Amino acid sequence: MRPQTLRARIAAALPVTALPGPLPLRYHAAAPHSRLSDLSKTPPYWAYPWPGGCALIAHLVAHPDLVKGKCVLDIGAGSGLVGIAAALLGAASVTASEIDPAAREAIALNAALNEVCITLSRDLLSGPPPEADLILIGDLFYAPDLATRVLAFLTQTGTAEALVGDIGRADLPRARFRVLASYPVRDVGDPPSAASQCGEILQFIG
Repeated sequence: MRPQTLRARIAAALPVTALPGPLPLRYHAAAPHSRLSDLSKTPPYWAYPWPGGCALIAHLVAHPDLVKGKCVLDIGAGSGLVGIAAALLGAASVTASEIDPAAREAIALNAALNEVCITLSRDLLSGPPPEADLILIGDLFYAPDLATRVLAFLTQTGTAEALVGDIGRADLPRARFRVLASYPVRDVGDPPSAASQCGEILQFIG
Protein backbone atom coordinates (compact mmCIF):
# COMPACT_ATOMS: atom_id res chain seq x y z
CA MET A 1 0.00 0.00 0.00
CA ARG A 2 1.34 3.44 -0.94
CA PRO A 3 2.30 5.60 2.08
CA GLN A 4 -0.22 8.31 1.17
CA THR A 5 -3.01 5.75 0.90
CA LEU A 6 -2.00 4.06 4.16
CA ARG A 7 -1.89 7.41 5.95
CA ALA A 8 -5.36 8.33 4.69
CA ARG A 9 -6.78 4.97 5.78
CA ILE A 10 -5.28 5.29 9.25
CA ALA A 11 -6.75 8.78 9.59
CA ALA A 12 -10.16 7.51 8.54
CA ALA A 13 -10.17 4.35 10.68
CA LEU A 14 -8.66 5.59 13.95
CA PRO A 15 -10.52 8.50 15.58
CA VAL A 16 -8.63 11.36 17.18
CA THR A 17 -8.40 10.90 20.95
CA ALA A 18 -6.89 12.94 23.78
CA LEU A 19 -4.27 11.16 25.85
CA PRO A 20 -5.17 11.48 29.54
CA GLY A 21 -2.60 13.49 31.44
CA PRO A 22 -1.09 16.96 31.79
CA LEU A 23 -0.09 17.44 28.14
CA PRO A 24 -2.62 18.52 25.49
CA LEU A 25 -1.59 15.56 23.34
CA ARG A 26 -3.90 14.10 20.70
CA TYR A 27 -3.45 11.00 18.59
CA HIS A 28 -5.26 8.56 16.30
CA ALA A 29 -6.35 5.72 18.59
CA ALA A 30 -7.68 2.25 17.83
CA ALA A 31 -11.45 1.87 18.15
CA PRO A 32 -13.75 -1.17 17.89
CA HIS A 33 -14.51 -0.35 14.24
CA SER A 34 -10.91 0.34 13.18
CA ARG A 35 -10.29 -3.06 11.51
CA LEU A 36 -6.59 -2.83 12.22
CA SER A 37 -5.83 -6.07 10.39
CA ASP A 38 -6.69 -4.26 7.15
CA LEU A 39 -4.00 -1.66 7.81
CA SER A 40 -0.98 -3.73 8.79
CA LYS A 41 0.34 -7.24 8.26
CA THR A 42 2.15 -7.09 11.60
CA PRO A 43 0.59 -6.65 15.06
CA PRO A 44 -0.58 -3.01 15.26
CA TYR A 45 1.27 -2.12 18.44
CA TRP A 46 1.37 1.48 17.22
CA ALA A 47 -2.39 1.93 17.62
CA TYR A 48 -2.32 1.98 21.43
CA PRO A 49 -0.68 4.07 24.16
CA TRP A 50 1.61 1.59 25.91
CA PRO A 51 2.26 1.91 29.66
CA GLY A 52 6.03 2.33 29.44
CA GLY A 53 5.57 5.17 27.00
CA CYS A 54 2.94 6.79 29.22
CA ALA A 55 5.36 6.57 32.16
CA LEU A 56 8.05 8.24 30.06
CA ILE A 57 5.65 11.05 29.12
CA ALA A 58 4.80 11.59 32.79
CA HIS A 59 8.51 11.70 33.63
CA LEU A 60 9.26 14.24 30.90
CA VAL A 61 6.41 16.44 32.10
CA ALA A 62 7.81 16.25 35.63
CA HIS A 63 11.35 16.98 34.38
CA PRO A 64 11.08 19.10 31.21
CA ASP A 65 14.75 20.11 31.38
CA LEU A 66 15.55 16.55 30.28
CA VAL A 67 14.39 17.44 26.77
CA LYS A 68 14.36 21.24 26.51
CA GLY A 69 16.78 22.24 23.77
CA LYS A 70 17.99 18.64 23.37
CA CYS A 71 18.33 16.31 20.41
CA VAL A 72 16.01 13.41 21.25
CA LEU A 73 15.80 9.92 19.75
CA ASP A 74 12.65 7.84 20.32
CA ILE A 75 13.40 4.15 19.64
CA GLY A 76 10.53 1.78 18.80
CA ALA A 77 8.35 4.85 18.65
CA GLY A 78 5.01 3.15 17.92
CA SER A 79 2.50 5.96 17.50
CA GLY A 80 5.15 8.55 18.33
CA LEU A 81 3.57 9.78 21.55
CA VAL A 82 6.80 9.89 23.56
CA GLY A 83 8.67 11.81 20.87
CA ILE A 84 5.71 14.15 20.37
CA ALA A 85 5.68 14.84 24.12
CA ALA A 86 9.39 15.67 23.96
CA ALA A 87 8.75 18.07 21.09
CA LEU A 88 5.88 19.74 22.94
CA LEU A 89 8.17 20.20 25.95
CA GLY A 90 10.79 22.04 23.92
CA ALA A 91 13.16 19.47 22.41
CA ALA A 92 15.35 21.02 19.71
CA SER A 93 14.79 18.01 17.46
CA VAL A 94 13.10 14.62 17.70
CA THR A 95 13.78 11.55 15.59
CA ALA A 96 11.33 8.65 15.83
CA SER A 97 12.71 5.23 14.86
CA GLU A 98 10.08 2.66 13.94
CA ILE A 99 10.24 -0.53 11.87
CA ASP A 100 6.52 -0.74 10.97
CA PRO A 101 5.50 1.35 7.90
CA ALA A 102 1.97 1.79 9.28
CA ALA A 103 3.40 3.12 12.53
CA ARG A 104 5.53 5.66 10.66
CA GLU A 105 2.44 6.95 8.90
CA ALA A 106 0.59 7.13 12.23
CA ILE A 107 3.50 9.09 13.72
CA ALA A 108 3.31 11.59 10.87
CA LEU A 109 -0.43 12.01 11.43
CA ASN A 110 -0.05 12.38 15.19
CA ALA A 111 2.79 14.88 14.85
CA ALA A 112 0.64 16.99 12.55
CA LEU A 113 -2.26 16.84 15.02
CA ASN A 114 0.00 18.26 17.70
CA GLU A 115 1.72 20.75 15.39
CA VAL A 116 5.24 19.46 16.02
CA CYS A 117 8.00 18.32 13.69
CA ILE A 118 9.20 14.72 14.02
CA THR A 119 11.89 13.20 11.78
CA LEU A 120 10.91 9.66 10.80
CA SER A 121 13.46 6.86 10.59
CA ARG A 122 13.28 3.15 9.99
CA ASP A 123 14.84 0.59 12.35
CA LEU A 124 18.04 2.03 13.81
CA LEU A 125 18.93 -0.85 16.12
CA SER A 126 21.11 -2.61 13.56
CA GLY A 127 23.50 0.26 13.00
CA PRO A 128 25.53 2.71 15.03
CA PRO A 129 23.37 5.15 17.00
CA PRO A 130 22.89 8.58 15.45
CA GLU A 131 23.94 11.65 17.40
CA ALA A 132 21.53 12.38 20.26
CA ASP A 133 21.50 13.93 23.72
CA LEU A 134 18.69 11.77 25.04
CA ILE A 135 17.39 8.34 23.96
CA LEU A 136 13.88 7.31 25.00
CA ILE A 137 12.65 3.71 24.86
CA GLY A 138 9.17 2.63 25.92
CA ASP A 139 8.07 -1.00 26.24
CA LEU A 140 10.68 -2.62 24.00
CA PHE A 141 11.83 -5.35 26.39
CA TYR A 142 8.92 -7.68 25.65
CA ALA A 143 10.85 -10.42 23.80
CA PRO A 144 14.35 -11.90 24.34
CA ASP A 145 15.69 -11.27 20.83
CA LEU A 146 14.49 -7.68 20.78
CA ALA A 147 15.85 -7.07 24.28
CA THR A 148 19.27 -8.28 23.11
CA ARG A 149 19.22 -5.89 20.14
CA VAL A 150 18.16 -2.92 22.27
CA LEU A 151 20.87 -3.62 24.85
CA ALA A 152 23.54 -3.91 22.14
CA PHE A 153 22.36 -0.60 20.71
CA LEU A 154 22.53 1.12 24.09
CA THR A 155 26.09 -0.03 24.70
CA GLN A 156 27.13 2.05 21.65
CA THR A 157 25.41 5.29 22.63
CA GLY A 158 28.43 6.97 24.21
CA THR A 159 27.56 10.05 26.25
CA ALA A 160 23.86 10.12 25.38
CA GLU A 161 21.54 9.56 28.31
CA ALA A 162 19.08 6.67 27.78
CA LEU A 163 15.81 6.30 29.64
CA VAL A 164 13.49 3.30 29.47
CA GLY A 165 9.83 3.13 30.47
CA ASP A 166 8.78 -0.35 31.58
CA ILE A 167 6.24 -2.17 33.76
CA GLY A 168 8.43 -5.07 34.82
CA ARG A 169 8.72 -7.10 31.66
CA ALA A 170 10.75 -10.27 32.09
CA ASP A 171 13.36 -9.53 29.41
CA LEU A 172 14.54 -6.23 30.84
CA PRO A 173 18.13 -6.75 32.15
CA ARG A 174 17.57 -4.79 35.35
CA ALA A 175 21.22 -5.02 36.44
CA ARG A 176 22.12 -2.70 33.55
CA PHE A 177 19.71 0.02 34.69
CA ARG A 178 19.02 2.30 37.64
CA VAL A 179 15.44 3.07 38.66
CA LEU A 180 14.80 6.82 38.72
CA ALA A 181 11.06 7.12 39.30
CA SER A 182 7.72 5.37 38.96
CA TYR A 183 4.28 6.49 37.80
CA PRO A 184 0.82 4.89 37.88
CA VAL A 185 -0.11 3.60 34.42
CA ARG A 186 -2.59 1.25 32.79
CA ASP A 187 -1.62 -1.57 30.46
CA VAL A 188 -3.19 -2.01 27.05
CA GLY A 189 -6.48 -3.88 27.44
CA ASP A 190 -6.97 -3.06 31.11
CA PRO A 191 -10.61 -2.22 31.87
CA PRO A 192 -11.34 1.19 33.43
CA SER A 193 -11.99 -0.53 36.76
CA ALA A 194 -8.55 -2.19 36.85
CA ALA A 195 -6.01 -0.99 39.37
CA SER A 196 -3.14 1.02 37.97
CA GLN A 197 0.26 -0.59 37.52
CA CYS A 198 3.73 0.74 38.28
CA GLY A 199 5.47 2.23 35.27
CA GLU A 200 9.16 2.59 36.08
CA ILE A 201 11.65 4.99 34.53
CA LEU A 202 15.06 3.35 34.32
CA GLN A 203 18.35 4.94 33.32
CA PHE A 204 20.85 2.84 31.38
CA ILE A 205 24.13 2.61 33.31
CA GLY A 206 26.11 0.38 30.93
